[in-house]
Amino acid sequence: MVIQDIYQKTLRYAAEKHALFQQTLPDSIITYAVHLSNVAMEILVAATYSKIFDTEFAIQVALLHDILEDTAVTEEELSRIFGSEVTAGVQALTKNKLLPNHEQMKDSLQRIKKCVAEVRAVKLADRITNLQEPPLSWSMEKRQNYLHEAALILKEFNGTNEYLEKRLALKIEAYKKNIINN
Repeated sequence: MVIQDIYQKTLRYAAEKHALFQQTLPDSIITYAVHLSNVAMEILVAATYSKIFDTEFAIQVALLHDILEDTAVTEEELSRIFGSEVTAGVQALTKNKLLPNHEQMKDSLQRIKKCVAEVRAVKLADRITNLQEPPLSWSMEKRQNYLHEAALILKEFNGTNEYLEKRLALKIEAYKKNIINN
């Protein structure tokens, strides 16, 4: 299968599963699939700057990264359709909701660190994509926490993908204005 077919098959699956829960971007009517597509776009561009990079694997993980956390899809279903490697990558990116909120990110980062570089790259790409202007409904505390998490992600995954690390560092600097100016 060529990368475009993999992308289209995976995006369609993810978009349908997220749409069942009527998921949209925060404070908007925009379908959640836009976020997934944006993360995959970051991965596609980063792949062109990377010497060794499994783009097909990374695209699937990027498009599916929130599916276990936000939909009714099970690991078994995901593994049957996309294989155990993709499922393991998605699982590492999935927050453990049984943990207290303040421990979930640290736990997730530790699990992601044990994965191949492409999974770490997806986490970098996800945070890059999420560092847009924050939703109006977010409190200042939530905005500051999000910024802190972004810096932690950048620190923890230093050496993963130079292109994505530079992008995230720039996004962090730009995002700081959303805290200072509000």
